[in-house]
Amino acid sequence: MVKQASLVVATRRERELVEMTELVGEAVRSSGIQTGVCHVFVTGATAGIVVHEGDDPALQDDLLDLLRTVVPPGRWRHDRIDNNAAAHLCSAWIGVSETLPVRGGSLLLGTWQRLFLCEFDGPRSARQIWVTVYGE
Repeated sequence: MVKQASLVVATRRERELVEMTELVGEAVRSSGIQTGVCHVFVTGATAGIVVHEGDDPALQDDLLDLLRTVVPPGRWRHDRIDNNAAAHLCSAWIGVSETLPVRGGSLLLGTWQRLFLCEFDGPRSARQIWVTVYGE
């Protein structure tokens, strides 16, 4: 069986991580699938999806700081077009999707793991997230 849901998430800052664990978890529960996998995908070339430590907000800031260090804004060829090359590069590096196991009708995550939307070119009023759940 395959079930799919579309979610919309607003972002408030230029760069931020928005926790989506419960939102995606509700889509999994609503699917009725008990055992399988959940694929989470964000449309757009300047956002990403990541599983990351969710208990300490400092680690979320650390991830964004790391990306700013490795992919500093304002020095890329694409910046001549619309000045957001770093956002595109961060999206490509982090990736636009994650696939997670589903067990007992819920996402199977470790104790500290949470699912985040990574905004690299915000704020945006509507980031579209597709949740596809496969299983039985």
